[in-house]
Amino acid sequence: MSQITIQCRLVANANTRQQLWQLMADKNTPLINELLLHISQHPDFGTWRHQGRFPISTVKQVCEMLKADPRFIGQPARFYTSATTLVNYIYKSWFALMKRSQFQLEGKIRWLEMLNSDVELVESSDVSLDSLRTKAAEILAQFASLNTAETPSTNVKKAKKRKKAQNSDSKSLSKNLFESYPKTEDNLTRCAISYLLKNGCKINDKEEDAKKFAQRRRKLEIQIERLREQLETRIPKGRDLTDTKWLETIVVATHNVPTNESEAKSWQDSLLRQSSKVPFPVAYESNEDMTWFKNQFGRICVKFNGLSEHSFQVYCDSRQLHWFKRFLEDQQIKKNSKNQHSSSLFTLRSGRIAWQEEEGKGDPWNVNRLTLYCSVDTRLWTTEGTNQVREEKAEEIAKIITNTKAKGDLNEKQQAHIKRKNSTLDRINNPFPRPTKPLYKGQSHILVGISLGLEKPATLAVVDGTTGQVITYRSIKQLLGDNYKLVNRQRQQKHSLSHQRQIAQTLAAPNHFGESELGEYIDRLLAKEIIAIAQTYSAGSIVLPKLDNMREQVQSEIQAKAEQKSDLIEVQKQYAKQYRVSVHQWSYGRLMANIHSSAAKAGIVIEELKQPIRGSPQEKAKELAIAAYHSRKIN
Repeated sequence: MSQITIQCRLVANANTRQQLWQLMADKNTPLINELLLHISQHPDFGTWRHQGRFPISTVKQVCEMLKADPRFIGQPARFYTSATTLVNYIYKSWFALMKRSQFQLEGKIRWLEMLNSDVELVESSDVSLDSLRTKAAEILAQFASLNTAETPSTNVKKAKKRKKAQNSDSKSLSKNLFESYPKTEDNLTRCAISYLLKNGCKINDKEEDAKKFAQRRRKLEIQIERLREQLETRIPKGRDLTDTKWLETIVVATHNVPTNESEAKSWQDSLLRQSSKVPFPVAYESNEDMTWFKNQFGRICVKFNGLSEHSFQVYCDSRQLHWFKRFLEDQQIKKNSKNQHSSSLFTLRSGRIAWQEEEGKGDPWNVNRLTLYCSVDTRLWTTEGTNQVREEKAEEIAKIITNTKAKGDLNEKQQAHIKRKNSTLDRINNPFPRPTKPLYKGQSHILVGISLGLEKPATLAVVDGTTGQVITYRSIKQLLGDNYKLVNRQRQQKHSLSHQRQIAQTLAAPNHFGESELGEYIDRLLAKEIIAIAQTYSAGSIVLPKLDNMREQVQSEIQAKAEQKSDLIEVQKQYAKQYRVSVHQWSYGRLMANIHSSAAKAGIVIEELKQPIRGSPQEKAKELAIAAYHSRKIN
């Protein structure tokens, strides 16, 4: 991924800020809320939810209908397009998440049905534990012989590669056993499969620890409960800038008694949920929707399509100023050449106007900060990178032209289409002047694996994929060096914030305290060092873990530990709270975003795979890198 996001503050007079706030808060955000509601009430919503997708044209159709509503009239055309795009993105992500959660729920329910203690398996199979182990060993041997039979003896080299890939993880055998279980009618075989799956596809000679097994089973039950709750309650709700829903819940809760615990919890969640105080952002997907210029004081300014009577001054960090200078330069070159350059080679790809919530009293357009987020393609900064993008786009356009011509007997519309594509091709082949900088060239077999964890937020392993050997390891302490003391400082800050929240909750006072930027600074230091190490060893890629359900896994693990500690709910809550505070709380998503951004600037490829569950942080980082290397060869 070569795109990164930069940001700047937009400064304008009070009248401009007020008009923009009113458009975004009184028109655009209510429109988005209404679109979200219409989709959730659509007759086909249940079908879409089951399929994990929906027709994106639906949102556009609903938006066209709502344009006539007096509540939403008066917005620039770009605002309607932005609302449609945002709602499509929200529901596309949500449907995909629900489908994945449903799949996970079904899998975990099946696993819960299979997960029994040794005592239960012996009782169910009506044989001794030794006999059950013997049967499990037979099943293992049977699967091993099947794998051997499937591998042709004449192709020894490929067999070794396949065996090496399989030995890196027992997922393949686990998957086969899991799939075989429902197809098996013999009760003893089913119990033996359950025994193997429970013990990591191995024969366990030790006596089972009943306490640990109960904790493991309860952890799975918690995961199932949380997944069910997500599937039943979490629907995109939009932003309530006026706190209307909160006030309605206060009235209902004041004059009524909840009929059950579920209703009481829904009221509590509604009252405790902190709604956003700023409107949804407005996206400008085309770089030509933004006009850059300098004012009489030499400061870079920008105007937006649909808001051309308003101008905004750009205030940014000196580290990002060169990007905004480039935006202005690209546009001026295109204008001076009488559009002989293509905007598809602009360094700026898209923009997004958003309000950042700030503390203070007064009108919201004076209190909150107006920000512009810009997506840029880092390859388009240099001549070498621009040529790479140009070749990709030229090849794509040439393919379209060839396919259209192949149809034969073209009508006027098709001929005009080819003419436009040829014109675009000519402009693309006339690139913008750029500085020269050699592209980064790493060795594809050298990978940097990064594992994430509770007590050790980040661990690095540089691995040679061809041999599977580790070249070097780095712990978070080694990555940060003298700056490691900042981790302890951040930890102390979190303890302090936790204490402040506890006091505020006791007094029924607002308890949302913002954190300092120390955590983000540490993430930037980590990302910088990870990139430096990758460059030192000429790594071809950095392998990061997928963050799927990491929060859920952590939460269920903590809760299971707490329940094992005591049967009393209050004791469990206290233990869980202390455990959360005792470990490093980390924003893994923020850390990975920083690594993504730094890697894009350096030209290093990012790969993502699921992180292994078992093993030390070093082993997880190593296995992650090796798995990424083998997945390339399999794919």
